[in-house]
Amino acid sequence: MKKQRIKNLNSIDLESVEMTFDIIKYVINRLSDTKGILGNPKSEEQLKELVGETITEDGIGGEKALELFRDVLSKATISEDHPRNLAFVPAAPSKASILFDLVTAASSIHGAYWMMGAGGIFCENEAMRWLVSNTGLPETAFGVFTSGGTAANLSAMLAAREVWLEKSEINKTLKSLLITSNGAHSSIKQMAKVLGSDVILVEDGDNDNMNGEKLNEVIKGLQPYDYQRLFAVVATSGTTNAGIIDELDEIAEVCQKHNIWFHVDGAYGGAAIVVPELKPLFKGIEKADSITIDPHKWLFTPYDCGAIIYRDIEQAKKAHTQKGTYLEIFKDEGARGFNPSDYQLQLSRRTRGMPLWFSIAMHGTKAYESAVRYGVTIAKKSADLIKERDYLRLIREPSLSVVLFQRKGWEYKDYTNWTYENLQKGFALVTPTTWTKDGSEEVVARFCFINPETTIDDVKAILDSME
Repeated sequence: MKKQRIKNLNSIDLESVEMTFDIIKYVINRLSDTKGILGNPKSEEQLKELVGETITEDGIGGEKALELFRDVLSKATISEDHPRNLAFVPAAPSKASILFDLVTAASSIHGAYWMMGAGGIFCENEAMRWLVSNTGLPETAFGVFTSGGTAANLSAMLAAREVWLEKSEINKTLKSLLITSNGAHSSIKQMAKVLGSDVILVEDGDNDNMNGEKLNEVIKGLQPYDYQRLFAVVATSGTTNAGIIDELDEIAEVCQKHNIWFHVDGAYGGAAIVVPELKPLFKGIEKADSITIDPHKWLFTPYDCGAIIYRDIEQAKKAHTQKGTYLEIFKDEGARGFNPSDYQLQLSRRTRGMPLWFSIAMHGTKAYESAVRYGVTIAKKSADLIKERDYLRLIREPSLSVVLFQRKGWEYKDYTNWTYENLQKGFALVTPTTWTKDGSEEVVARFCFINPETTIDDVKAILDSME
């Protein structure tokens, strides 16, 4: 009977070498393509018909799998870094960070414990020190990289709740409560579900944001039982829908008065704090107990990379540290250091902050300031272009890098048809959203500028397509 030969997953043969070169070629072509393909999603049925069975007993071969991805599957995705992708909060990782993401994967670093990933965690911590230095927080402050804003916010709220639980034995019998703004990201409500917490929303003030007066009114109106349950306030520094920053300084004062954890969700907009002239917009963030910033949004890092920063890193350690005898086997000095698993939800984790470190180390912090500043600058220029066109109406002056505007006479279906047609042409992706003012909800178009490769000519062409 003939013995079946089992493939070695790490075997090196001629096909493997050729496949490696082809993958590198794909990466180089992708990085050097100045025009880019926007892409267009297809249904699962359509894709199945185009590629057939890809998971088989004997495998289809690396060359074939790469061919299917390159020629079919990659084109059925939306390129987040396309210069005319201005929808949602797009991403535009630097070429340096993308290349080092390959190095990160190839290095096979376990990023939970210093004893396993000291060199990689050192890289992450260097990038984190720069990030923290821009917040104005005290020397006790530090942070860790997470999978994104949701994980970062949840990690912060878990630490906040632990601090609240320690205040009183009674708290351990209560369902926790947090307060946030109307413009808070949807993940805040989702995070509260995970924690089993209730949420109260604060109405916007005159500047379309949460301020100290409105927050204080809500807290004063709480019944004693609910006041006892209150453990945190979540402010936003750059809402995803409109780029609006809550009145952080006022909110901080209210939180200090009531001894409540003050968290700032800056997943999108928080990155703008690295630009010196934009720092005044974030006055009060230095009083926060925790801050979320997503490098994979406005700090030009590949997915997935979020960051959570704590005012007192030891408070986070008390909430997140996991114990296990098998984790304490290395006793030499070199194995003792910063363990990222002690400060956020994940145990096993990749060193996702390494690509950010490499890109900053390569280009310098001034280049990062300039790249973030560009998003704000082009948003202001786009607002001016909108004002010049009589068929358009600017909804409000840009906040950070978000612009809201309307095509006069259009309804929701007109916006969606326009979005669909532009996407089908491979021209642009700009999606509608809603804006509520004085109780009236309107459909509007929205730009979010992240990519430094987006030009004012791109903006003009998009606006012209609405005429």
